Amino acid sequence: MTSFSTQRSVSALPVSKLQSSDDALKVAQGVYITIHGHFYQPPRENSYLDVIERQPSAAPFHNWNERIHYECYRPNAFARIVNDRQEVMEIVNNYEYLSFNFGATLLNWMERHDVEVYQRILEADRKSCDRLNGHGNAIAQVYNHIILPLANERDKLTQIRWGKADFRSRFGRNPEGMWLAETAVDYATLAALVAEGIQFIILAPSQAERCRPMPTTEQPEPEWQEVASSQINPTRAYRCYLPSLKRDSTPAYIDIFFYDGPISSDMGFDQALSNAHQFAGRLEKAVHTEQRSPQLIAVATDGETFGHHKGGTEKCLAYSFVHEFPSRGWTVTNFAHYLSICDPVWEVELKPVTAWSCSHGVDRWQDDCGCGSGGGWHQQWRRPLRDSLNWLRDQLSRVYEESGSKLLQNPWQARDEYIQVVRDRSQSTVNTFLTSHQSHPLTAAERVDVLRLLEMQRHALLMYTSCGWFFEELSRPEGVQILRYAARALELAGDVSGIHLEKAFIKRLAAAPSNVDCFKNGAEVYRQLVTTAQISLEQVAAHYAISSLFTAAPKEQRIYCYTAQQVDYHLQRMGALTLAVGQIQLVSEITRESVDLVFAVLHLGGWDFHCCIQPFSGRRSYSQMKESVFIALGEASSAKVILALHRSFGDQSFSLQNLFAEERHRIMQMLTQSTLTRLDQLYTQVYRDNYGILMAFHRDGLTVPRELQVAAEVALNHRVLLSLRLLEQELSDPLVEGVVGLGHLAELEAIATEATQMHCPVQLPEAQQTLERLILHSLRNILQAFNPATLVADLERMQRLIHLGQHLNLNLSLAQAQEFYVRSLNTWIVPQCSAWIAATQDLDKVAAYGKKGEIRLTHLRSLLRLGQLLAIDVTGWLAQLP
Repeated sequence: MTSFSTQRSVSALPVSKLQSSDDALKVAQGVYITIHGHFYQPPRENSYLDVIERQPSAAPFHNWNERIHYECYRPNAFARIVNDRQEVMEIVNNYEYLSFNFGATLLNWMERHDVEVYQRILEADRKSCDRLNGHGNAIAQVYNHIILPLANERDKLTQIRWGKADFRSRFGRNPEGMWLAETAVDYATLAALVAEGIQFIILAPSQAERCRPMPTTEQPEPEWQEVASSQINPTRAYRCYLPSLKRDSTPAYIDIFFYDGPISSDMGFDQALSNAHQFAGRLEKAVHTEQRSPQLIAVATDGETFGHHKGGTEKCLAYSFVHEFPSRGWTVTNFAHYLSICDPVWEVELKPVTAWSCSHGVDRWQDDCGCGSGGGWHQQWRRPLRDSLNWLRDQLSRVYEESGSKLLQNPWQARDEYIQVVRDRSQSTVNTFLTSHQSHPLTAAERVDVLRLLEMQRHALLMYTSCGWFFEELSRPEGVQILRYAARALELAGDVSGIHLEKAFIKRLAAAPSNVDCFKNGAEVYRQLVTTAQISLEQVAAHYAISSLFTAAPKEQRIYCYTAQQVDYHLQRMGALTLAVGQIQLVSEITRESVDLVFAVLHLGGWDFHCCIQPFSGRRSYSQMKESVFIALGEASSAKVILALHRSFGDQSFSLQNLFAEERHRIMQMLTQSTLTRLDQLYTQVYRDNYGILMAFHRDGLTVPRELQVAAEVALNHRVLLSLRLLEQELSDPLVEGVVGLGHLAELEAIATEATQMHCPVQLPEAQQTLERLILHSLRNILQAFNPATLVADLERMQRLIHLGQHLNLNLSLAQAQEFYVRSLNTWIVPQCSAWIAATQDLDKVAAYGKKGEIRLTHLRSLLRLGQLLAIDVTGWLAQLP
């Protein structure tokens, strides 16, 4: 890939250009650049567990959110500017310069799984507010990416209100703009946005119908210019009036920016982002040199373009923002700031209903319009799917109004404000919310019903997530996901009202034809992929029970979005049989519903489990059940124990297969561990016994028998893993840091040499992750607890750890180590360098400075060479030191 940067630095830019850029932040002049990234992932959480389960297609990552996070969201928070040797010169937070929106459901995930990046995004908005006169880069988004023109009025408003409230809870300010899912818009949507105080939106140029200069006293009726063929000038902001919506007898309006279509397309589908110089050159072609008024070059694309779809392009952005654009005298801004210094002087009218990814209006989300991702399949299922969901939405609305009006002062206002609870499900927030909205003091059961009703409505909104219609087939994960939200809403409606709508809903889905023979239609998709994924509280209890055989069950345990409170537990082993009996109380952290259950789980060895669950019906009954099954166990007969279980619990039972996937995989690994350990020992013995023969084969260049080569690979990989675990264990102990552990390091170096000689690749993700942790731990020890007495030894160990990773071909990522080093470089290493350099003007000052007890030059040089080891460009500072 073309290099993204050169040796230029910000300080080398002409002062006049930097000054003009500062002036342009206050008064509109010259060229402004806005790059907008729409960062979004469809909600993937299990609708019962509130977590994303493992997605094998995202391997080696756990799920697609995680994969794209490490390919895009994190790299943009720590974007590298590198030199020709690929050494890091600067680390830039691209979000400080990008105009951006993040889907609320994506930020929920990020807040849980990488709070450092999440905080970088929030910090970027604060810094952009400081730089751009109070106007931050972040804009809000329609909450869960539904197509607003296809939503009813009530859902439109809730989606906008949730998007605003979610934004406010994160960024600490009200949003000025809002991103519309798929930029789908009509005039009813504009009216809802204006009513909710949204000042501007971003659209594709193809969505404009006509435009004209705003009327003036000199020209009261300017002529309209037809721009329906994407001919609108995107270098200015436009005002769109809504005559039907008035404020103080004058028509209300919303401001609209149209991104540059050709450049935005080139970013996503061509080579515009291959390097910063080329990117700026492509933007420059859009500058109207004959236009004397200020002009905005604005582009917009999926944020995932920067790193996920186009690997490494976050570096192009970083260099463009802090070097390339300023060198051309361009001002990097965002839409809100541009509006604050340059009021629209043109107005626009839009086509009736449009979106950026469908040339047929919004038919991609309701009809067989031909827009899809290819494959030649029809989309005749789209209309029946939407009709089915619309029917369900209306049925759920009736349930909500009828049941909610008995418990809440204003059910629909409560729904609009329920986002407070979605953002913070703590007991105090729930209590405050319920107290504010209840129509009377609620009983415990009524509080549960209120939360069930609101969750029913949340899932009814989630089932309209646009991704379900976007592609060519209903049975894709996106379509299945929205049907699972529908199923959860149906279940909650039944729990509260006793009304069962599922059969009628499935009957309607039968009208949605699938392209896949085994499904036939939407009804079969629902039966095969949705019904089978439903989860009961008994299944959660079985999860607890089976897991307790392998991990000591604490008195209170969190199981995804449930809390399990252990009331009683007894475990006994008899030969190969293990039996556990217990009583637990399960509480949902979402609806606060609780249930008391008793369980008995029998492990017959291997993969064979037999677990029974029953509602707790009293102490006497529970004691009798427990006594009968343990008496049966005492006879050492699995048949008698199973018979006793059936007498007490009935015929329904759960096995390992009924566990949630994550825990099932963990237990499977535990069950196979003893077998793997025996195999490791066997292969190690084979390898040792035949070491000389293997060496002879390799020495003479002969093909090694596969059996012997496999034994060598297994044995050496096993040794690497064991030694790394021991090394990490010892280096994590502050009492032995820097002293013990070197023996294990030497052992690992010897294994690496042996593996090379035997042509044995080390293919262990755990080894890579462990070594990366060790390097980061060692670096923190050096820089945070700086100790001149051990610096030489500490640096030697760091060097050996990095070289070990290279020797083992582990493809180490030093990203986090680099980021930590650069922070330390900026906060205290560079200031120390500057002080020494300043002191060199006077030899007496050099001697005096050294006597102050400041860091010695030898130590400072060593710390800078540590940067070189981490591929950080510090040559300039090394060259300037005396």
